[in-house]
Amino acid sequence: MTDKRKKISPKTMGIIFIIISAFSFACMSLFVNMSGDMPVFQKAFFRNCVAIILSLGMLIRSKDKFKVKKGSLKYLILRASFGTLGILFNFYAISHINLADAQILNKLSPFFAILASIIILKEVANKRQWFCVIVAFIGALFVVKPAGLSDSSHLIPAIIGVMGGLVAGIAYTFMRKLSLKGERSEVIVAFFSIFSCVVLIPFVIITYEPISLKQLICLILAGTFACSGQIFITSAYARCPAKEISIYDYSSVIFAAILGFLFLGQKPDIFSFIGYVIIIMASVYSYIINVKKSHLQS
Repeated sequence: MTDKRKKISPKTMGIIFIIISAFSFACMSLFVNMSGDMPVFQKAFFRNCVAIILSLGMLIRSKDKFKVKKGSLKYLILRASFGTLGILFNFYAISHINLADAQILNKLSPFFAILASIIILKEVANKRQWFCVIVAFIGALFVVKPAGLSDSSHLIPAIIGVMGGLVAGIAYTFMRKLSLKGERSEVIVAFFSIFSCVVLIPFVIITYEPISLKQLICLILAGTFACSGQIFITSAYARCPAKEISIYDYSSVIFAAILGFLFLGQKPDIFSFIGYVIIIMASVYSYIINVKKSHLQS
């Protein structure tokens, strides 16, 4: 008896995996928030401890083990440094504003990466890319609400959330630099996880506060979902080019809004919703441009 089931295409699998990744990262944000009032250094440290276990396992199973390509070390350090700052800023925002607000501000990173690529990779942004960047930042203003439309308890964490998107965009640019040099993804992930934990240890010691069993469970779950998100997003991009499926990563904003409402009673205001729509529209436009460009080149 022949199997009449249709084979799932690589692109479809990529879309499924990136949506699972988006849900995982939204769950990570939920558990970071639910871990309560503790220094952000402790939250980031526990999150990366779980990542170390995963990344070292990936390296041990790889062919070249811990071998790093010549000339990669300085870029690994820069990627890890900005990535660590990105986690700290993002976790601070997650702990102080709506999950969906923090998520969408972190999703500004691709637009900041365009700007960072001009300096780091010497790439030239075209008019359409500049248009997308400007539109996305206008959307961010609606989420941040700087003109007195929100109290300072929202404004400061929201600005820090934007800074998180900025340094994440720079980190992604250095990650691309490493990829262009042929560095393995396992090395990049492992170096970042270990570097981040080592750098955070002094800050964890200085600011340490005892944590309850519930907080510990939330942090372990946050780290687990972060690892799950990393695994599925890596699997997604291994099956299909990022320019064809990256837009689906914005589903994390929807997941974050639903989880924030169900478990934390969070309700984004009208200005935040307008900001979400503007930023996602800019992302959709950028996605369409990249797809058309790839078709013309093929």
